[in-house]
Amino acid sequence: MDVLYKSLLVQKEDVATLHFPKEDVLFLKDDKQKRQKRLQDAITLGNIEHEKVKIVFQDIEGLKRVETTIWAVTDTAIVLKKGVIIPITRIVSIELL
Repeated sequence: MDVLYKSLLVQKEDVATLHFPKEDVLFLKDDKQKRQKRLQDAITLGNIEHEKVKIVFQDIEGLKRVETTIWAVTDTAIVLKKGVIIPITRIVSIELL
């Protein structure tokens, strides 16, 4: 995926210091549904298999990615280790490692 190579790798601990706009990075309903399905798959893999995923997201500065396990998914955000949160509306893609 092209966005993966254009994104900056960050440590999950650094995600807590980032600032996220409210707008969704995805516009199409189909893309949003695919994102939700990928999130559900990732949480299952994280909780059962302890598998990490690549999460490409956008903060106020641009595209970033983190490689980690998703611990929980709420209606509005994903939760990483130590309570680090990424708003779902800012997630561009989720890929298995």
